[in-house]
Amino acid sequence: VQLQASGGGLVQAGGSLRLSCAASGRTFSIYNMGWFRQASGKEREFVATISSSGGAINYADSVKGRFTISRDNAKNTAYLQMNSLKPEDTAVYYCAARAGIFYTSESYYDYWGQGTQVTVSS
Repeated sequence: VQLQASGGGLVQAGGSLRLSCAASGRTFSIYNMGWFRQASGKEREFVATISSSGGAINYADSVKGRFTISRDNAKNTAYLQMNSLKPEDTAVYYCAARAGIFYTSESYYDYWGQGTQVTVSS
């Protein structure tokens, strides 16, 4: 499966952005999807994951209550709605996919998009 992330940009603190991850190739609905981010000089970290059916979702504590992950299997797209953005949310955001068991750890994800930059100004 090929993944294309989009929707990043520059936003003021308190603002919102919606990231999209469009998938092509194999059947999207078999894949668990995840969003991860990497700030400059830091390790990549887990943000949110959603199971193939959408029935299971996990969030990092740092984004819980502000971010919402979702998917539309008919459109082969996963989303990350980000509200109440903070400067510490500034990072390159990556979407990723894996088939099989639902995990939150990035090490289990096999397919990665190219990343989209999110910058939150104070």
